[in-house]
Amino acid sequence: MTEVTFYHLTETSVDDALPGLVGKAMERGWRVTIQAENEEAAEALDALLWSFDPVSFVPHGRDGDTPEEDHPVFVTSTQENPNRSAMRFVVNRCTLPPDLTPFERVALMFDGQDMDVVSDAREKWKQLKTGGHTLAYWKQTPEGKWEKAA
Repeated sequence: MTEVTFYHLTETSVDDALPGLVGKAMERGWRVTIQAENEEAAEALDALLWSFDPVSFVPHGRDGDTPEEDHPVFVTSTQENPNRSAMRFVVNRCTLPPDLTPFERVALMFDGQDMDVVSDAREKWKQLKTGGHTLAYWKQTPEGKWEKAA
């Protein structure tokens, strides 16, 4: 079964946390897909990955860039797995792909300040638990670091 991790953002934004988590996935040798809520959000994530650090960037492609499989990181507003990734980041209220088996890990990142987003994450937790997936919950410390909840 696919391991599903929930990242509850309480101290930082997705824009602050996502590049570091994508970098860790790439260090493991995983190809990554990042699923945005819509095309506008995908454009914003695309810009973020090019500019989050003045001396670094995350090499990636996005919907419309071909061939998709050439990109180690791919930003999409669809449920597809265009670059055949092992790791998928799902941001806020995106609809999960119906089949998670192509992925070793799926990470749901959600804004802890938005109660609608938190409620959606809770529903996804229940759905995935019922589906037999291995689930993990990570929360931020006041310093913005991640700690796994017991």
